[in-house]
Amino acid sequence: TGELLARLADVDLSDERAAVVREVSREYERADAVPRDLIEEISETSSEALQAWEAAKAEDDFETFAPYLEKHVELKREYAEHVDPDRDPYAVLFEEYEPCLSMQRTEAILDELRETLVPLIDSIRASDAELAVDTFEGQFPEDEQEALARDALDLVGYDFDRGRLDVSSHPFTSGNQFDCRITTRFDESDPLAAVGSTIHEYGHAQYALGLPQERFGTPLGDDRDLSVHESQSRLWENHVGRSRAFWERFLPTFQERFPGTADATVEDAYEAVNQVYEDNLIRVEADELTYHLHIVVRFEIERDLVRGDLAVEDVPEAWNDKYEEYLGIRPGTDSEGCLQDIHWSHGNFGYFPTYSLGSVMAAQLYAAAEDEIDDLDAMIAEGEFGDLQSWLAENVHRHGSRYETNELVKRATGEEFSADAFTDYVEEKYGDLYGI
Repeated sequence: TGELLARLADVDLSDERAAVVREVSREYERADAVPRDLIEEISETSSEALQAWEAAKAEDDFETFAPYLEKHVELKREYAEHVDPDRDPYAVLFEEYEPCLSMQRTEAILDELRETLVPLIDSIRASDAELAVDTFEGQFPEDEQEALARDALDLVGYDFDRGRLDVSSHPFTSGNQFDCRITTRFDESDPLAAVGSTIHEYGHAQYALGLPQERFGTPLGDDRDLSVHESQSRLWENHVGRSRAFWERFLPTFQERFPGTADATVEDAYEAVNQVYEDNLIRVEADELTYHLHIVVRFEIERDLVRGDLAVEDVPEAWNDKYEEYLGIRPGTDSEGCLQDIHWSHGNFGYFPTYSLGSVMAAQLYAAAEDEIDDLDAMIAEGEFGDLQSWLAENVHRHGSRYETNELVKRATGEEFSADAFTDYVEEKYGDLYGI
């Protein structure tokens, strides 16, 4: 295989065929570089580490998990050494999830998020604004929430002939361009969260279903990477599902399912879905702004672990210090601190940044779509999503992995991938919302 790929490197190929060779070569070279016994040891360690993590989280005891985290760090450093001994090991691991963006650009974007969001959140917390955060308090039966989730999917255009909605403890989407299925979850005290998570998963599903069917089984029929995938879910969740325009259309449906909210206004709904929490410690329960500081903490800690700049035994203190510095809160336990996520038990160092990169990309893509689609807000308020779906299909979905990430974004937006659109978006949106 390696010899064939090497010979193809010197052949004059069409752009599409060259892209296939590029993607297959990248995967082959990485797989070929790492010994099978190391892959097996990483897999065995993951199984053991998962059990240790579950016990440690339940018992609020980081020391139970620490030896397994230490072993994962050592094994993943060895893995990175095999792939490329001359490069930053964390950058090598990051490429498992985002193969096309440099660590330098990623660090610059995450630094910009931190530098923008910390003072913005401080200003929000210091403001006198009182949002309608209690308008949707109460008990909302799960069966009605599930019906509401189906209403939301019907509205945005999910193809139930090629998928379905089910319930799981953690929302996820699975499938391909022929069949892509969504799961969501429900909290009887928080129906807005279910709407958001369902629309988020719809974005993932819409991307998968939009990949070219005739290219199935090749890189041209596969998604680009985790950052692009997350951009599609965050675009629908945040730029559509958290918009005033969406709630102009969807609030009457919500009120039909839950008549107790009949007095709620569109502005009430808009404020409720966009509130910034005072003291949230849990990443998966975070609001649109503080979420990225949760990611920055994880990124900085796992990067320093892999690079050898932080000892495993110092992780809880480093975690708590960063939470206090960036979010103004300090975890009281390891369970709600450094043990809250499953990712490190699998050795998934480099995964976390893709969440924030996806949100940044979503803002850039949506800004471009707004520029090209006349009265997009008005369309959303009327429940008309076809033009947005077509724009995303044309500029993102149909390309599969033909283009590397920055090239894909540049072709879609006319600009290099950057955090500019995201920082403009959050400063304008939350400045208006909180009067700052």
